[in-house]
Amino acid sequence: MTQSDKPKWQELEIGCLVIDPGSTRYYKTGDWASMMPVTDPERCARCGLCWVFCPDQARFRDVRSGAYDVNKFYCKGCGICARECPTKAITMQEVTD
Repeated sequence: MTQSDKPKWQELEIGCLVIDPGSTRYYKTGDWASMMPVTDPERCARCGLCWVFCPDQARFRDVRSGAYDVNKFYCKGCGICARECPTKAITMQEVTD
């Protein structure tokens, strides 16, 4: 199918699916992040506020330590988790790789 064969956005039916349901796990949306949160597990109060406020659900709890860490495949580096952390255990660092 060429670009000219594809329907224009105005021609799409309301509620049509552009991507397959449940396919977001295949799209690594964190690839374009320029900043990444780094958590100091010693300062982490394990309150979960970073997880609550993360708009991308990129925060998760480490089962061994109980501290919260980041899934770099989905984190876009917005910094909301660092701003909401009451103990300032999260700092934003520039992505270098």
